[in-house]
Amino acid sequence: MLRFMTWRILRAATTMFLVLVVAFLTLRFSGTPFEIMFPQGLTVELQAALEKKHGLDKPLLEQFLVYLRDVAQGDFGRSIHTREVVWQVYLARMPATLAVGSLALVLSIAIGIPLGAFAALYRSHPAARAGMGLAFLGYAVPHFVIGIALILYFGYYLRVLPTTGLDTPTHYILPVVTLAIPMIAGIARFMRAAMMDAVSHQHVLTAVSKGATEGRVVRLHILRNAMIPLITVLGLEIAGLLNGSIFVEAVFSLPGVGRVLVNAVERRDFPLLQFGLIAYAAIVVVVNLVVDLLYVVADPRVRLEE
Repeated sequence: MLRFMTWRILRAATTMFLVLVVAFLTLRFSGTPFEIMFPQGLTVELQAALEKKHGLDKPLLEQFLVYLRDVAQGDFGRSIHTREVVWQVYLARMPATLAVGSLALVLSIAIGIPLGAFAALYRSHPAARAGMGLAFLGYAVPHFVIGIALILYFGYYLRVLPTTGLDTPTHYILPVVTLAIPMIAGIARFMRAAMMDAVSHQHVLTAVSKGATEGRVVRLHILRNAMIPLITVLGLEIAGLLNGSIFVEAVFSLPGVGRVLVNAVERRDFPLLQFGLIAYAAIVVVVNLVVDLLYVVADPRVRLEE
C-alpha cells in the first residue's frame, strides 16, 4: 500500500507540474492582457512600462522560474485587472460552486444507482428500456445545451422557475438539474453494465443453486460487487462535474469559480487564470488519489504492480 501511494503521489506531482507548464506557456502565447485593458491601443512606452511592472518583459524561462519560486512560497500573485489576491477571489466564490455541485452529485447518485440497478435486473421491462434510452440521450447532450433548453422551457415558456443567480432555494433547481443529468446518465449506464457482469459470476450462480432468495442474492452478491468498480466511475464523474460547472455557471450567471475562470480567460488575467487551472487540476488529482485508495481498500483482490 505504501509503495502504491508513493508512486501515485509522484505521478500526481508530475501531472501538476506539466499542467503548470502548459498553462503558463499557453497563456503567454495567447497575447497580453493590455490589449483587453486598452482596446483603443497604447503607446510603446506605456506598454513597456506595464510589461516591466508585471514582469512580462523578461524571457519566458526567467518568468517561469520566478513563478515557480513564488508558488513554492505560497504566493500565487494578484489579479492584473483588480489587484486582488487571486486565491481570495476564488475562495469568495467557492461556496456557490460547492453548493450547486454537491446537490448535483447527491441527486445523480440517488437517481443513477437505482436506475441502473433496475435496468439490469428488469432488462425487458418497458420502463427500464425507456430509462436507459433517456440515459444515453442525457449522456450525449452537452451541459450548456441542457441548460439552455431548461431555461427556455421552465423560465421563458412556463415562467415557473428563475434562471439566473442563487438568491432563493428555487434558483438552485435548474443549474443543479443541468449538472446532474449527464452524471445520472453516466452512473446509470455503468451501474447497469456492472450488475449485468456481476450476475454471471460463479459465486452468484452458486448462491442461487443453494436456494438463496432473490433479494439476498441481489443485495449481498450482485449489488455489493457492482458497487466496487462504481467507485472509479464516481471519481470520474466528480472530475466531469468540475468541467460542467464552468458551462453551467456561465449559462445561469452563477457567482461561482467557473465564472471567475471564464472571465480570466476573456481578460487574459494571467495570475487569476493560472491559479484557477492549478486549483482545478489539483482537485482532479486529489479525487483520483482518493478513488485509487478506496478501490484498493474496497477490493482486497486487487493486486497493484507498478
